[in-house]
Amino acid sequence: MQGISSVKSAAVIVAGLCFLAGCAQFEAKPLSPEQTAAQFEARTLDDPGLRKFVEQNLVGAKDLSPLRWPLREWDFDTLTLVAIYYHPSLDVARAQWAVAQAGIRTAGQRPNPAVNLAPQYTTNSPSGESPWVAALTFEPVIETAGKRRHRIEQARQLSESARLKLAAQAWQVRSRLRTALLDYAAAHRRVVLLQNVREAQQQILKLLEGRLKAGEVAATELTAPRVALIRILADLADAQRQAADSRAAVAQALGVPLQALEGRELKFDLSSADFGLRIADSSRDANPKSEIINSQSAEVRRQALHSRADILAALADYAASQSALQLEIAKQYPDIRLGPGYEYDQGLHKWGLAVGTDVLPVFNRNEGPIAEAQARREQAAAEFLALQVQVIGEINRTLAARTASQDQLRQIEALLDTQRKHVQAVEAMVKAGAADQFDLRSAQLEVATTEQARLDALVKVQQALGQLEDAVQVPLPAAPLRVGVLPSVEQNPRSQAVKENQP
Repeated sequence: MQGISSVKSAAVIVAGLCFLAGCAQFEAKPLSPEQTAAQFEARTLDDPGLRKFVEQNLVGAKDLSPLRWPLREWDFDTLTLVAIYYHPSLDVARAQWAVAQAGIRTAGQRPNPAVNLAPQYTTNSPSGESPWVAALTFEPVIETAGKRRHRIEQARQLSESARLKLAAQAWQVRSRLRTALLDYAAAHRRVVLLQNVREAQQQILKLLEGRLKAGEVAATELTAPRVALIRILADLADAQRQAADSRAAVAQALGVPLQALEGRELKFDLSSADFGLRIADSSRDANPKSEIINSQSAEVRRQALHSRADILAALADYAASQSALQLEIAKQYPDIRLGPGYEYDQGLHKWGLAVGTDVLPVFNRNEGPIAEAQARREQAAAEFLALQVQVIGEINRTLAARTASQDQLRQIEALLDTQRKHVQAVEAMVKAGAADQFDLRSAQLEVATTEQARLDALVKVQQALGQLEDAVQVPLPAAPLRVGVLPSVEQNPRSQAVKENQP
């Protein structure tokens, strides 16, 4: 008997150890601010993983030759891939998606059964009999009304919403980079144009000073040119400051330290002003501009409402709220608890089966949570409709801005063309002796000033293009980006590069 008891005890111990071995163990992963900051500062554009990621998404595309690494020139195309590779907001979005994916596993878990050991002690047991009675019950839970199915469906929809929000975040990363790169290119171009204006103004002032010495003009006539020169110098200093700030903004949009851009030439084609829409331009169509904008809006709206990640994510959130409501309705029906039990009583083996519910729907039928779930579904529907209206409004506004900005650019270019022809005419007059250098410098100053206005118009056209791309969340055919769509962002390319480089 003692041997049998020892075997039973050993079996219980082994079963307990096996149970504990299957449990997850906590692993501490402390964060070190110094270490994470050092890792960020070590990011470069020469990273081998970045090279492979760029080559995988660029080499082999149409009209592209293999890249020469390390790159000295980085355009919007390659810099977009750098941002996707490094930007921390995508890591956050991936982590949120991972949490949502884990929620599917949680939703699919079946309730664990309960085991109760209830020993009883008899205070007045007959002499010679043991006062102890051993009672053991095992209570599995049977979920009813499809609760587990509704939980899983809700978790799946939330996971899909998180995945789509990751894609939307990738687009936001691209959009912020485009804005920063446009500001950088415009600031550097503005510095060059202001230097031309400064040179022309200095030449005019020098000629006037010569006339002043010759007694041809009064001293008061030099006041306005001198003030204009001071303003030009101030504008030039501000443009140089903006050029430095915009380079730091590009580094922030990429998710790299500023020193990672040292020795790198950043390029952005400001002259790419065509939107690439296969619709008649307002300058070639006899219809009113409002009709053209409406026809463009209809096409772009259809594309946006079928492809924007945040629109699709809002639909997934609404589907999740539907499943949540179904789950709360199913909770009106209590789950069934089975209670098979065993009792050893004074040498008697007693078996029993209890059937019960986890709750009795006496005081309520889950009306409160059902009402909350219904309200959340209405909230999700209202949020979707609000987003849809916002997107449509953005499309209409950006199409109108496109037309206005392109019209303004055409007018400025026409003015600039006239002024350049005037400069040529003045140059001919100077050669013929019918005009002097002052007239020529004045004409050249007008051209240099209009060049600044043209730059501002080009920036507005590019801003309108970026806003329209943001409204549709698809790179337009004429955009500087050579890749037709954004690469997949579901997997972290840096983590993948680390795995591939491991022995």
